[in-house]
Amino acid sequence: MRSRTHRPKYKFFPSSSRRSQFRLLPVNDLQLPKLFHILCCSVAERKLLGLQKKMEELGVIVDDTFVYNEEKHLTVMKTSLFFAGDGFTVYDCKGELVFRVDSYGPDAREKDEIVLMDAQGKCLLTVRRKRPSLHHRWEGFVGERTEGQKPIFNVRRSSIIGRSSMTVEVFKGSGDEYQIEGCFGNRNCTIFKAAKEPMAEIKRKVDATTNVVLGKDVFSLILKPGFDGAFAMGLVLILDQINGDSFDDDGTEMDPTAGD
Repeated sequence: MRSRTHRPKYKFFPSSSRRSQFRLLPVNDLQLPKLFHILCCSVAERKLLGLQKKMEELGVIVDDTFVYNEEKHLTVMKTSLFFAGDGFTVYDCKGELVFRVDSYGPDAREKDEIVLMDAQGKCLLTVRRKRPSLHHRWEGFVGERTEGQKPIFNVRRSSIIGRSSMTVEVFKGSGDEYQIEGCFGNRNCTIFKAAKEPMAEIKRKVDATTNVVLGKDVFSLILKPGFDGAFAMGLVLILDQINGDSFDDDGTEMDPTAGD
């Protein structure tokens, strides 16, 4: 009976031959799982890197669920008129709930910390005031903040002298920087990316049926294509808090985002 000869498996290996750039070397069965693992890991890593790059190009900072291909108009409603940041609900043009901020009085949570949730109550972002700070510095954390967690962005006044715009520094991805200019107290400000590219706008809400401008407790948040809506809403929460703190002794509003 003719014995079956074992044929070695081969792999490509660079060769110094001018006729061929590769030569074959035998590979035993024990090496195959290792090579397969390396190949699969390489493919997975490339896919992950590609996904991360795509998310960065789309402007994903908090959650890609809220990055839209077209301009998105959201309606923001304050659910309490007594305390800055005490509660918000955000709806899309179909009337469906997109975001919410729940609070039951000023002492329900730490005063300088607010959590943004989606319609189902999932914690998307925590914004927290950093103390002490002369620049009204706030930080943003993915999800519900835990002790020792690093922020993904911070917000501060561009200058401590007089009234100035707000600077937003993003730490993840490409590390973009944004500017917030205008007057949030009047619900009229814009979030700019580099080279003055507008990414989101905050405007007074106009009733489409009566053409009447609504009160300041209801306003529009307009997102440009590719901009993270959860990130934008986090900035709204911070602006609302800063605006609530920005009053002089006689009650006159001193909006920190107002131009000089």
